[in-house]
Amino acid sequence: MMHLEDVVISKAIISRYQEELLEALESDVAVVGGGPSGLVAAYYLARANKKVVLFERKLSIGGGMWGGGMMFNQIVIQDEALPLLEEFKISYRVFEEGYYTASSVEAVAALTLGAVRAGAKIFNLISVEDIMVRDNRVAGLVINWTPVDLGRLHVDPLTVQSSYVIDCTGHDAQVAGMIVKKMGAVLKTTTGTLEGEKPMWAARGEMATVANTREVYPGLIVAGMAANAVCGGHRMGPVFGGMLLSGQRAARIILEGDKT
Repeated sequence: MMHLEDVVISKAIISRYQEELLEALESDVAVVGGGPSGLVAAYYLARANKKVVLFERKLSIGGGMWGGGMMFNQIVIQDEALPLLEEFKISYRVFEEGYYTASSVEAVAALTLGAVRAGAKIFNLISVEDIMVRDNRVAGLVINWTPVDLGRLHVDPLTVQSSYVIDCTGHDAQVAGMIVKKMGAVLKTTTGTLEGEKPMWAARGEMATVANTREVYPGLIVAGMAANAVCGGHRMGPVFGGMLLSGQRAARIILEGDKT
């Protein structure tokens, strides 16, 4: 067995990470949030040869999917989303007509691997603390280490530039919220602002998640639970078909927009 030098290991990690972070400073699409909708959007965009960077504020990727329902690590998927399970080679079982179950652990692992192998770059433990807006269009993000945010440390951030941003930050709708708060922006919703998330109603929430996936401000698309939080949809619980389909729709919005 070869002799390993500890300092060489450190140099390898630092240099490779630096290379990837420098490359990520300019992208076609920046996805904020590595839950199921963000991973699916990153996969389809990267597969279409878009330069995609995904920032996740937590240590682990997967959002709420890891925990299934109340830490029972199974999720439910409905008919409409089965093609996505097959796309990512996620195994599933029929529970009863129209209801299918899958391992939340396998699902997150498969979605993550799919996005990475398609070419998306994922950076964890990075929080978005501000946005860049140029000529009334979202133009990028202001990022910092999550421990800096948690420790309330006075450390200045860095900026990344992107043609589109997808807000996949879940119930917080963090990026859309910044647009409203800092820009006084009028969003493409019924009221022109964040309408807020309604109580849990799986059937309504699932349909709304996909329907509410849209460009709410030039250059900013909301997807997943963030879409319902912005547009007033219901929460849907541990049913994840809508989340997967929302990520697919977010990618399609960008790809179709680039053709016009």
